Amino acid sequence: MMSLLHVDLVSLRLLVFAAETLNLTQAAHRANMTLSTASKRLSELERITDCALFVRLPRGVELTAAGRGIADHARHILESVNRMACDANDFAMGVRGHVRLTANTSAVVQFLPQDLASYLADNPHVRIGMDEALSDDIVDAVFNGRADIGIFADNVASEGLLKRVYRRDQLVLLVPTDHPLTASSEIALADALDYDFVALNQGSSLLRRLTDAAVANGKMLKVRIQVSSFDGICRMIEAGLGVGVLPLASVRKELLGTQIQAIRLTDDWAIRTLYVGVAGETQLSPEAAKLFEYLAGRENDL
Repeated sequence: MMSLLHVDLVSLRLLVFAAETLNLTQAAHRANMTLSTASKRLSELERITDCALFVRLPRGVELTAAGRGIADHARHILESVNRMACDANDFAMGVRGHVRLTANTSAVVQFLPQDLASYLADNPHVRIGMDEALSDDIVDAVFNGRADIGIFADNVASEGLLKRVYRRDQLVLLVPTDHPLTASSEIALADALDYDFVALNQGSSLLRRLTDAAVANGKMLKVRIQVSSFDGICRMIEAGLGVGVLPLASVRKELLGTQIQAIRLTDDWAIRTLYVGVAGETQLSPEAAKLFEYLAGRENDL
């Protein structure tokens, strides 16, 4: 078995460059070393691992199966070292703790920028690492310890999590300003189901909510285009490619009334709850517990 004590980070970094470029000259240049030095380092890495990592070709190289696998491990090692260096720098500058927060797009777009800015202004010695994800993945991340705190929609299974209300938002139907439905100030989703929809990609809790509501009305949601962002939905609706449903607070104010029209949905499910959840308060660091309590207290904020 290879000894990890004999593998240095410079060689791992070079291996990643070589895997990305498939060219030793380019990899050496990115690593700021001569071609001969780079070649010797990779040959030594092959000796230590007892694996052929590359097939040398007349113009470049090709990774072997072992080369692809070890390059993937090298990336993870370098990412971990980089996170360790960042954490060490934070602690050296007085940061007392890190909190891993993951949230869905609705929370990220509408509420978290202001909430986190306010929280960090009063708690400057806390570092918050935030990821954006789908609600199902957020619940899984909290369950499995990849996140300390998660913010997710109310229509995903979250049994076993300790959760509290974070915010509520109003879903609206968005249509181009020249659309026939602009004459309505409010509407039930059932009255819009004959039109093409622009929707988020598969897996989003918002798409699931719309699909379930359409089925409950005996119809199928006619999804013409799927995109990965709220802004993408707005741009497609502006172009006349369909109608869509988004939280009202997520729509840029300069679009409303000029390029797209927001029509309030009268369906009960259109008032949506976002939850903030943790695996258990006793498992949280003091910094994470304090942030959880802060976010759980935002329900009544405008």
